[in-house]
Amino acid sequence: MAEREEPVKGMDDVDAVTRAVLTASRLLVAVSARSLAQVEERVTLPQFRMLMVLSTRGATKLVALADQLQVSPSTAMRMVDRLIAAGLADRQTNPANRRETLLQLTDEGRRTVAFVTARRRAEIATIVQRLDPDQRAALVAALTAFNEAGGEPLAPAQGDPGPHPLGWEDPPAERYGA
Repeated sequence: MAEREEPVKGMDDVDAVTRAVLTASRLLVAVSARSLAQVEERVTLPQFRMLMVLSTRGATKLVALADQLQVSPSTAMRMVDRLIAAGLADRQTNPANRRETLLQLTDEGRRTVAFVTARRRAEIATIVQRLDPDQRAALVAALTAFNEAGGEPLAPAQGDPGPHPLGWEDPPAERYGA
């Protein structure tokens, strides 16, 4: 059985928290890898991260996308080219500035994100159900603070697409296959 470090009440032990987060990140990477298993021939984990950024941020310039992913623009461009070749993303001219190109998900890209996210959500829900209600509440508080400190936007609730990344109140039906 794995050794568990008991936190000392009132003590701010950065190393203990760091170790706990690293352990949790191994679990979450394993969940992520399993959720990608059925689409892994088309999408790697880094490419899926790009799809997620495009999904949450909407149409994005390459430089902004590279910055968000903390990769060089040339690395981002290679990833985009692969996603375009797989039919998961495309380029469009920015209607506000015809000299700029925006990157966005295709319908297939949106379906892929939805499929993988649903698989990931189901597996995480199975793990979370093993916690008692007090542990769940503490986990929500801790992870919310952690995500905010890291600048990661909150994932939408199940069945809630959340606010549109472009700020549309009533998105055009054709964007969602209606």
